[in-house]
Amino acid sequence: MSDVWADLFPTRAVVVDGGLSTQLEARGHDVNDRLWTGRVLLDDPSAITRAHRDFVDAGAHVVISASYQVSRPGFVAEGLSEGDADEALLASIAAAREAATGDVRVAASVGPYGAILHDGSEYRGRYGLTHEQLVDFHSARLAVLVEGAPDLLAVETIPDVDEARALVDVLNGHPGMPAWMTFSAADEARTCAGQPIEEAVTVAASSPSVVAVGVNCTDPRHITPLLHRMRAVTELPLVIYPNAGGSWNPSTGAWDDALAEGFSPALVEVWQQGGAVAVGGCCGTGAGAIADLARQLRG
Repeated sequence: MSDVWADLFPTRAVVVDGGLSTQLEARGHDVNDRLWTGRVLLDDPSAITRAHRDFVDAGAHVVISASYQVSRPGFVAEGLSEGDADEALLASIAAAREAATGDVRVAASVGPYGAILHDGSEYRGRYGLTHEQLVDFHSARLAVLVEGAPDLLAVETIPDVDEARALVDVLNGHPGMPAWMTFSAADEARTCAGQPIEEAVTVAASSPSVVAVGVNCTDPRHITPLLHRMRAVTELPLVIYPNAGGSWNPSTGAWDDALAEGFSPALVEVWQQGGAVAVGGCCGTGAGAIADLARQLRG
């Protein structure tokens, strides 16, 4: 296991938090906005801290910041400034840090380019951008996030090997900041853009900054075979935080055909046996699901 990972999360099964948007909605906030949780971050940063604290109280060892949908071009498109975006990136880390008591770690979310389009592109990939354009997009906000001094970066919901290659180039410019990289998967074997998960993991693992790899915001029914495929090509720690199943409907801003909240104990045990050392939830999983997960992993 990576020495850096062991330093961050010593000798234990790691509980990742759940879906920040889900917990905000449970608290009565509307996140159906092009800036998603970033809008709540702008309007009421203390609400973000409260949602993070719900996950900490539930037993999470790591909370992921509200920076997923925050970017300079995304903010400019909404009539805000690039400076506003940079301030929001730093505020997202501060809001998470305020909730992260004890040895809870703060992971700064680095979402895919497709997230700013707010049309489900992060579940398709293939944006039509060049490698250089993707590098430029990710470089700007990654530099700001690193300035905010999170414990690590959560490079997450990456749908496309091409975007992973660009992110590796950007991460290599920040050798002192550890990161995990997790992909969104379409099925039991492929990224959302259709490439073999083995190829995606191999690209991610090529960066010395990447201390763990995995999948997130993926149907839980796909996780077990994905774990086996990933373990076949890497010895890095495996991180998984599935969603509640179903498919994202960008026209309604909701998940269709999602499962009931939470994962069965038997399923979580299979994931651990498959090599997952960090388990959490994504869209559709609130603090209750994470509390159940934490109780199982502690047991």
